[in-house]
Amino acid sequence: MSYEELLTKTALADERFVVMTAENRALVRNLPGILGKRFIDTGITEQTMVGAAAGLALRGRIPVLHALASFLTMRAFEFVRTDAGIPNLPIKLSSFIPGFLSDGNGPTHQAIEDVSIMRGIPNVTVFAAADEQDLVGMLPAIWASPNPAYVRINTRKTEYNHTPFEIGKAEVIAEGTDVTILTYGLLFEQALIAMQILKDQGLSVGLVNMRSLKPVDEQAILKVAKASKLVVTLEDHFNTGGLYTIVAETLLKHQTMAKVMPYGLDKWFKPALLPEVLAYEGFTGKQIAEKILGYTTNAIQPEIATPEFAE
Repeated sequence: MSYEELLTKTALADERFVVMTAENRALVRNLPGILGKRFIDTGITEQTMVGAAAGLALRGRIPVLHALASFLTMRAFEFVRTDAGIPNLPIKLSSFIPGFLSDGNGPTHQAIEDVSIMRGIPNVTVFAAADEQDLVGMLPAIWASPNPAYVRINTRKTEYNHTPFEIGKAEVIAEGTDVTILTYGLLFEQALIAMQILKDQGLSVGLVNMRSLKPVDEQAILKVAKASKLVVTLEDHFNTGGLYTIVAETLLKHQTMAKVMPYGLDKWFKPALLPEVLAYEGFTGKQIAEKILGYTTNAIQPEIATPEFAE
């Protein structure tokens, strides 16, 4: 089932749902004719869309909003904070092309601080799906929640079959004692590749899909920190405020020590097609594995030499 199919099915079954967009219909092209007056396009006015959604939510509706991630989080930030967060209204924010998914766009359209911005607002929950199957499995619980929610939309397909979703719970893909990769969203694909490469080099490797970023699965983080010699936080987001910060906050809160390697961004990325973006910025599965192996050579297993990789 696709995102649009799920939203259509949900809205037809529950008249409380209203679909809104700020002139971004990529995910909902067929819904205007199906929902009629329950489909609202406010034009390129993200602030107005969020404000109008708040009014609808106060009258018992469940608005599902669509806009580019960068504008939904930054241009409309005050409205999300004041109109959704403070009154704790069930406004659902579907953010289009977050992180590396904005591939060909420049810095103005790159949402790589969105997790940090949204999780800083009280009552606003934050989620990021690994792929389309993960997304469709997550959304029913997110939409049913009484809280406002920010969702990094990811409709890419992978071969992985995900486990059922629960708000506040991570998906443990594998457990490892040498290295464990914590990731979310698009980079789950590359993390799977990196995990296999590292396993082929003789390491015990874990992988966790941190799809619920707020509330976050603190127990999963603490378990990994205690069981694995190295924890890697992998994300298409600035290290500041993202998963690396979430892990640091969790460890400090519980007075737990761990060796953590941040694998994120410290600047905006060079626009290109997605495969070229990943390669240029060093986020392919092979590049991730190489950097982790280089780190582990000194950090956890001095006897391991970084291997040569065939092109």
